[in-house]
This record gives sequence, structure tokens and C-alpha cells, in this order.
Amino acid sequence: MIRAYPRAPSVAPGDVLTLHVATDSPHRCFRAAFYRWADGPQLMHRSGWLPGKDAPAGRPDQDWDWPAYAFAIPQSWPSGVYIAALEEPGRKRSFELACDSGAALFVVRASRTRGSARARGLLYKLPIATYHAYNDSGGGCFYHEPPRSLEPPGARVSLRRPGGGIGGPVWGAPDHYDAGSPRQTFAHWDARFIRWLARNGYAAEFCTDLDVHDNPDLLRDYRLLVSAGHDEYWSEPMRDGVERFVEGGGNLALFAANVCWWRIHLVDGGAAMVCHQGGPQGARDHWWPASGAGRPEDALSGVSYRHGGGWWDGPRETGGYIVQHPGHWVFAGTGLKEGDRLGRRTWPPLPGYECDGAPLDGFEGGKRAVLSRRARSHGTPPGYALLAAAPLGSGWQELPPRNGDAAGAGVHAAALGLFERNGTVFSSGSTDWAQVLACARDRRVEQITRNVLNRLNCT
Repeated sequence: MIRAYPRAPSVAPGDVLTLHVATDSPHRCFRAAFYRWADGPQLMHRSGWLPGKDAPAGRPDQDWDWPAYAFAIPQSWPSGVYIAALEEPGRKRSFELACDSGAALFVVRASRTRGSARARGLLYKLPIATYHAYNDSGGGCFYHEPPRSLEPPGARVSLRRPGGGIGGPVWGAPDHYDAGSPRQTFAHWDARFIRWLARNGYAAEFCTDLDVHDNPDLLRDYRLLVSAGHDEYWSEPMRDGVERFVEGGGNLALFAANVCWWRIHLVDGGAAMVCHQGGPQGARDHWWPASGAGRPEDALSGVSYRHGGGWWDGPRETGGYIVQHPGHWVFAGTGLKEGDRLGRRTWPPLPGYECDGAPLDGFEGGKRAVLSRRARSHGTPPGYALLAAAPLGSGWQELPPRNGDAAGAGVHAAALGLFERNGTVFSSGSTDWAQVLACARDRRVEQITRNVLNRLNCT
């Protein structure tokens, strides 16, 4: 078996990518084929044969410190998500996006150019922290045998081990609707959304969440920041940077859910991360409660997982999003009417598998969603517009606790909506939006996506 990981998950054009590689092949050599992912894989370069070495697996919370190999990234390579596919003699290997060995993911950032603020358009952010939270390389992650950290307190995982989007084992239940790739990998959500962008003529540049942590000011060059799928783990500098971006007039489109649910702390110079998810005094790194960060994620995205819910195993029960305001520009060209149900019969059905919502008091007549009188106290931003809502029944596998309510209590629903704070923040409220978008089985989902991107990416 051959496995690898990047020392850092992003690199600038013209810089050097360091890959750490271990192989137990009797040939003891390998080469790296570099693919850029857009409308499918594009082969950019294949290295010569390199001498390989075997190395033992490490612990999930430690830098594995495998043999290092340097690869110069050409200045001409465009910004994008890249896969280094590792090849061994005598083993013909086709490109495989959903694999648990033999590949490593990294991002080539955009070249820095001088210009006016917002001169660039769309920036797509990959959730590397969330990938690694579920990465089970070394036999542990935040959800399986989590290694402990004393300072800061919590569970600790290394970012320098195989996995992190591709090339490692992943913890979690398989997707009933899409068993071809594990959740919490690049293939499952992000690759689909990026492919749709490319096929529909949207030019994007790319970064990781760790880039935002290290340099939040990079966002100032862009009009629109996009995230899709599952974007669960955020550090305070990540969140601070994105909120400043919006307050400064930048736009944020979240075709994602469970957004900013856990706070992380990057340690060891960014080589590992820690998150405190439970204990006698509760979870110190939940964003919303006073016993945690005391900073509701609603203020960032307009919605929160605690008002929505999760369904991980088997087919889920959902009636789709009930349209509330069909005249809004988000729904232009869809033909949707008030009370229509969006995503009810898609594959997978919307919303899910995890979804974010706004606090509701109920649904009048089973259709008209009523925003809670306590919405502001939950963190809902002033002026939040609830455009569609999908009620979650009692059969959902998690309906989280929240301010004053135990788990399962009150009304839980996924919410599609937006608010303005100099810039505009849109949220679809569903992790699985990208899957529905990619399969092109509901043109209304595609039209909504175009409306949001076109409106928020305009000058």
C-alpha cells in the first residue's frame, strides 16, 4: 500500500509542495500524477520515478513525519483543487476520486495581484478542518477513540497524516442515497459543486479554511465566498475573518449546513487541532451556549443546526422546503409558488442529511412558517428573511437541544434564507444541496443556485 499527505494543504503558484509518502511496495519506488479537479480530473503533470520508503503509521494526534518529497508547483497552474495520485510500477491505476489510500488533496491558491478591493469574483473555500475531524487514520478522530489534549482541553487530531478529503479512512455511517463515496470527503459534496460551477461557466478561485485562519485579509480581494456540503469546524480567526468580510461588503453563500457548529483551536503551528466537545461542565467549544463560546453561529450564517437536525442512517422522512416568498429574487425563474415543496422528490431528498434552521413558533395551516418571537435572543440577525422552510418530524435522528429547550422540544425545521449586513449572507440550510444540484434532477435547485451566485458575484 502507498499513502501520502501534504505538509500543508495549500500552496501558491511557483512555490514548493511537500508530500510525505510511505510505501511498502517491493519495488520501493513511485511517481505522482497531479490532477486538477474542475469538470472532472485534468492531468497537469506526472513526475518521474522516485525512490520510496516504508514508514510506520502514527497516532491520530501526532505528526506522522513520513519521508518528504518536494514538488515545484508551476507558476502557470491555475487556482484549484488538486489531487496527487500516487502510482507504483506494475500497477495500472485509473483516477479515483473516492479512495482511502494512494492519493493526497491540496489547493493551489490564486496568484496575488495588486488591484482594488473586490476586484476578484468568486472564492470557494474547502473545509479541511471538517475533513480531518472525521479522518480515522491512525485509529482515531473526534468521533472514534478521540485522543485527549490537556492544554487546550479537548480532543486532538493531527492534520499531518493521510486523509483530509481523500486518501484515508473516514468515520461515519454510509449515505443511503449515495454510497459511492463517504461523507466528509471531497468527493461527496465539494467535488460535485465545483464540477457544476465549471460546467456552468463560473470561474472560481480556491482556498482552504486554514488559509482563512492564517490570513483572513485574503477575503478582501473577492466579492463572494462560497462553501458547500459540510462546513462544521471553525476557529475564531476563521469566523472573525468571514464576519469582517461581510461587514465590509463582501457576500457569503452557504450551500451547506451544520455550519460553524464547533470551535477549534489550531496548535503546534497549525499541525493539529483541538476541540472540547463534552465533559462535566458541558462542551466548551460549542459556539452558541454561554458555557461554550457564547457566540451563536446564527450571527454568522443566519441559521443554526440546533434549530434543524440530522438523519444519518437509512432513508429519511422529509416533505421538502415549503416556499414562503416566491416573489423573492432567489426564486426568480423557478416557477415556484407559495406553499410549493422544493426538493421533496429529489435524490437525495431535501433537506438533509444535516440541516440548519431558524427558530420557529410553528407553521400556520401547515404551510406558513412563523419566525419565533425569541429569534433575536437565539442570535437570528435583524432583517433575516426566511424564504423556505422544511419541517422536521419527530422521527429525525437528532433534534438538538437549544436555549431553554431540551433535545426534540419545540419546532425544528431546515431554513433557506438570507440577511444583509453591508454584504449579503445566503444559506440553503442543507448539506446535500450539492448532490441534488449535481444530478440535475430538479432544475429549480439549479436556478436558485444561479440566482444566488449571479446576484452576489456581481460588481
